[in-house]
Amino acid sequence: MSKSKGNVVSPDDLVRDYGCDSLRMYELFVGPPELDAEWDDRGIDGVNRFLKRLWNLVMDSKDSDVKASKEMIKERHKLVYDVTTRLESFSLNTVVSAFMEHNNKLNEMAKKGQVDKETLETLVILLAPFAPHISEELYQELGHTESVFTAKWPEFDEKAMEDDEIEIAVQINGK
Repeated sequence: MSKSKGNVVSPDDLVRDYGCDSLRMYELFVGPPELDAEWDDRGIDGVNRFLKRLWNLVMDSKDSDVKASKEMIKERHKLVYDVTTRLESFSLNTVVSAFMEHNNKLNEMAKKGQVDKETLETLVILLAPFAPHISEELYQELGHTESVFTAKWPEFDEKAMEDDEIEIAVQINGK
């Protein structure tokens, strides 16, 4: 954006319509900050929908007393791994895409049953640096009285991410 070219986008309207967390995550999602990017207001809709789906996932599952399945534990550790490694490499646009990918998987798992509370808390803690306002609200909804920023950054366990089974394609006589 350039003031001299007249293509400045005021964040006030976007914050009013979508909220500052949506704008903040969209700015991260557009691409690496050191590269040029074409601004498109339509892209913020997708980020806003993602945050709404995440909100609904937490709100729908927060009161359930579900034990974490092996699949859920594996997904939780993969989420922590993906977000942590991408954040450490300063690839912020891929951090946002990791949240979107894992949110979709968690929503699929929620359709089969509820998501366990530890996974929800982990998701909210990881999201906090990127969408602090919604994360703070969700952390309170999960029963915490202190700030989400007092929580310890989650750690992943590589053993928990390992696959128990793998599928191997076998070809016999060209078939």
